[in-house]
Amino acid sequence: MAGNGTSVIKSSMDVDLETQKLVEKRGGWREFLKFVGPGFLVSLAYLDPGNLQTDLQAGANYGYELLWVILLGLVFALIIQSLAANLGVCTGRHLSEICRTEYPKIINYPLWLLAEIAVISADIPEVIGTAFALNLLCNIPVWVGVLCTGVSTLILIGLQRFGVRKLEFLITFLVFVMAGCFFGELTYVKPPAKELLMGMFVPKLSGNGATGDAIALLGALIMPHNLFLHSALVLSRKVPNSTRSINDACRYFLIESGFALFVAFLINVAVIAVSGTVCLEKDLSPEAVQNCSDLTLDSSSFLLKNVLGKTSSTLYAVALLASGQSSAITGTYAGQHIMQGFLDLKIKVWIRNIITRCIAIIPSLIVAVIAGPSGAGQLISIASMILSFEIPFSVIPLLKFSSSSAKMGKHKSSKSIIVISWILGLGIMGINVYYLITNFVQWLIHDHSLAKIGKIFIGIIVFPLMAVYIFVAIYLMFRKDNVVIPEKASLDTTTDQD
Repeated sequence: MAGNGTSVIKSSMDVDLETQKLVEKRGGWREFLKFVGPGFLVSLAYLDPGNLQTDLQAGANYGYELLWVILLGLVFALIIQSLAANLGVCTGRHLSEICRTEYPKIINYPLWLLAEIAVISADIPEVIGTAFALNLLCNIPVWVGVLCTGVSTLILIGLQRFGVRKLEFLITFLVFVMAGCFFGELTYVKPPAKELLMGMFVPKLSGNGATGDAIALLGALIMPHNLFLHSALVLSRKVPNSTRSINDACRYFLIESGFALFVAFLINVAVIAVSGTVCLEKDLSPEAVQNCSDLTLDSSSFLLKNVLGKTSSTLYAVALLASGQSSAITGTYAGQHIMQGFLDLKIKVWIRNIITRCIAIIPSLIVAVIAGPSGAGQLISIASMILSFEIPFSVIPLLKFSSSSAKMGKHKSSKSIIVISWILGLGIMGINVYYLITNFVQWLIHDHSLAKIGKIFIGIIVFPLMAVYIFVAIYLMFRKDNVVIPEKASLDTTTDQD
């Protein structure tokens, strides 16, 4: 009986290995298309209303001069995002799950809370952007649009019941709707190709605020919740447990993410080109000049309508609606994985969605009712600053785990990738910390609405918190990994030698 059992096990293993060989040899476009989807969901972080507002302001202030920052930033983003995808493929776990197993509760719970705050902060511009779009298209008040976003997003997220691929298809469709709308805007403004190319490939910073705008553009290109999301989305694909299959999957996800981010890059270029071309016109009306001096998601539509016509404004509103709705969907989706990973908490998807959406809608609704569209626009800027603050607490764990033999085994990043990714990660974190500290100090010095004693009191509270912030980041950076994750590619190595 023992002999028969052994032969059955051997024959079963042989069948598994042969099946695996067939899967690995199949390759080609059909195999690649199975991996298409996660990159487009992730690319929306670079197309959300907060990023669009930053692009509009950069174009209005400096024309095409800062396009090279977008190009450089999205190359950086591709490297960081590919690390998140590789982590999920190679370990079979997503980033928040690995954080739960690696860090003690005293670290894990604050990391979870910060990740949730990042999701909510990213959600606020998406809610407001969608509300602005509904206001432009249907002429409803912004605060009513805020309420509508909650209902519409929850309905769209209901597509998850039909499978993640359906949701990915919807998001991909919305990305191309955005692309079509903004490329349509380009046909109205017809920017000079030579100046566009110069802006992309010739680094230049002129003017007093150019450096600050460049820092804002770079800082907006890494979204903390996006790293958790990407490492989780790749787990929806079945990857055979062999080194070759895992390497192929990592390569497919890299190509797919590269294409999705290239589309995102083109859309960002189109946004900057439109605002830059319009605001550089010499015969603008005084009202248009005023709009260009402080361009927001709301004022952009009036500028386009006055300068280019009503159709241009409608295209912009449709693009903004697609941006807000699609980004809101991915943000809620990221929140699900973050809660499940950090807390191992299984709650019904619709309950989780309602909680997340309500937390994002409440501040947006209050500001929209009290301060109107201008206050809502300022809330987007505040949310962007919070996201900048959050970056180290997702980037550092990702860089640590990706370069760890205990987590990645033989699939850990090469030395060159480790060095490059750490340089990029530390550079982005340094830029954001510098931007936050300098802005806070300037506000503290130049704001005359606060009494001197009030400024001293705020400084006494904030500067120690900044010291704690830097200390925790350094702790995460130099803490030794304690948990070993078994290698996913643990089958017979003969499958890698055929």
